[in-house]
Amino acid sequence: MNLLAFENTSALDAELVNVVVDRLTSSIHRHQYASLVVSGGRTPKSFFHLLSQQFLDWSKITVTLADERWVDSDHEDSNEKFVRDNLLINEAYKARFVALKSSALSAELGESSIAQDLSAIGRFTVVILGMGDDGHTASLFPGSESLSLGLSMDSGRHCIAVQPLDAPHQRMSLTLPRLLDSEQIIVHISGENKEKVLHLAGAGKDVYELPIRAVLQQTMTPVSVYWAK
Repeated sequence: MNLLAFENTSALDAELVNVVVDRLTSSIHRHQYASLVVSGGRTPKSFFHLLSQQFLDWSKITVTLADERWVDSDHEDSNEKFVRDNLLINEAYKARFVALKSSALSAELGESSIAQDLSAIGRFTVVILGMGDDGHTASLFPGSESLSLGLSMDSGRHCIAVQPLDAPHQRMSLTLPRLLDSEQIIVHISGENKEKVLHLAGAGKDVYELPIRAVLQQTMTPVSVYWAK
């Protein structure tokens, strides 16, 4: 794990944009396409706005989510709505978006079609993850019934339906092996609480206690943590 600490979120956002732009540009030059996995929450909003203004060949970039609530795309709790309103604007409006919510009545019923869409993307270029105060990332929540399946490297699953214990809405989450199928993973966090969780994650091995450990302590995919005070 490579930890980069910043005095404020503005400095973090500027550097993170530079890194992501370089990664996406390199992939476009090498493969004629690139892909970016992003997360919801309040932390990435300013980063999204800054990234959306960058002059990239956005028509060759696919954007998708690490997880999604099973709500309509115009719902205030929808991560897709958040991404469309804050990232897929300005220059980035040309990017292709792959949703993690379908018309299926439940996340379980939507797993198969969404897995097909994720499979078509291939290996991700960059995955940007958040981290909750409980140590969850994507919708891999400690204590949830689906956590074991979500963390299994042998499941063959791209995504799984998740019922959080104490959060609203059913979720669709990328699995650990799908998240790790990337050239680079970046954990984007800020604040003292997240710093404490990060230290706890580094002090133990139980991935079921703090699922973020499964990302931070693996050796398959490079991981950088971007943290601001």
